[in-house]
Amino acid sequence: MKALVLSAGYGERLRPLTNGVPKPILEVGGRPLIHYPLLMLRRAGIVDVAINVHHLAEVVEKSLGDGGALGLRITYSPEPTLAGTGGPLLALREYFDNETFVLLNCDTIIDLELRAMIEFHRQAGALATFLLRASGDADAYSRIECDGGGRIRRMRLLKGRTPGDFADYPARIGPDEAAALRPYMYCGVMVCEPDVLAMTPAAPPFSLMTQVFAPALARGAALYGFVHRGYFRTVDDLAGYEALRAELAAAPPPLGYLD
Repeated sequence: MKALVLSAGYGERLRPLTNGVPKPILEVGGRPLIHYPLLMLRRAGIVDVAINVHHLAEVVEKSLGDGGALGLRITYSPEPTLAGTGGPLLALREYFDNETFVLLNCDTIIDLELRAMIEFHRQAGALATFLLRASGDADAYSRIECDGGGRIRRMRLLKGRTPGDFADYPARIGPDEAAALRPYMYCGVMVCEPDVLAMTPAAPPFSLMTQVFAPALARGAALYGFVHRGYFRTVDDLAGYEALRAELAAAPPPLGYLD
C-alpha cells in the first residue's frame, strides 16, 4: 500500500512565516509538521509515500530528501500550478498501481492507529473511508453524516465561509432518516480504493470532496466514516500554530509513532 501526503499549498493564513518556509516544514514539537503524518504512515507499515509539492518545493525536498532518514521511500510529485485536493491523483495513477491507497493532509497531528482504520475500511467493503470526529460547532464545518453502522448517508458541504450555508448530497433525504444520522467533521485522513481514480475529472484543479465523493455519495457509493475520539490538532492559521507549539512544548501528547 502507498500514500499521498498533500503538501503543495501556500499556507496563506500562516504568513509571514510561510513566505520563506513552506507549511509542511514549519517546526512543531521539535520536528517539521509533515513528520507527524509521515511517521504515522511508517508505523502502519506504509513506507512508499508520494508528496505533491509546489510552493517552495525545493525546501520540502531538501528537508525530507529521499525519506531514508525516516524509514520511508519518498516520491515527489511537482505541481507547476496548484491542482486542488483531487488533482494530484491524476499524476499518480500509475504510482498507486491499482491498489488501495491512503491520502493525508500534511498539517494534522493525530494519535490515530492507522492500521485499525484500514482494517475497518476493508471489512466495510468501502469505496473510501474518511477519518471523522465530532465537532463542537456543527455549522462551522462541512458535515459528514453517518448512520449507526458508520456508512455515510449525507454530506453537507459548506459553499463558502458562511456557517450553515450547505450544499447537500444527496439533495434530499427523509426527515426520519435525517434525524437518525450523526454529524461529524472530516479530519484529514482517508483510505481509498483504486476505483476512485477512475471517477475524477479529466484535468485539474478540482476538489476531491466536492467533485468526486459528494456526487458519488448521491449515486449511492459505499462511503464510510471511521470515528476518532483521541488527540487531534491541525494548523489553520498563525495564532493556532503558535498555540500548538506552546502546547507541545508544555505537554507533548503520547504519540506512539514517534518512538
